[in-house]
Amino acid sequence: QVQLVESGGGLVQAGGSLRLSCAASARTFSSLTLGWFRQAPGKEREIVARIAWTGGSTFYTDSVKGRFTISRDNAKKTVYLQMDSLKPEDTAVYYCAARLWPATEFAYWGQGTQVTVSS
Repeated sequence: QVQLVESGGGLVQAGGSLRLSCAASARTFSSLTLGWFRQAPGKEREIVARIAWTGGSTFYTDSVKGRFTISRDNAKKTVYLQMDSLKPEDTAVYYCAARLWPATEFAYWGQGTQVTVSS
């Protein structure tokens, strides 16, 4: 029903930037709330950012506020995560996820993309 494919991960030095992209195959893309999650080795998965289907409401976890920006392009059916001022603690596998209104849980997940920040 909804397929998500992430891209844009890689290795970057601390202080650098990366932009993650997540392309969706979904007829209802404009009705999807989209999120970026991450999971570091030995840690639980955590939400990084979320953007509502309207595009007007965003959420960021405290540790990335002011450094990361989530955005969406409904025409391209793509959600982005611009990551600036990266820190070694941002190293993780990043996942794109989606939920379709009125669901409250993210039911659709991408395969993940590795982000490694070297010190």
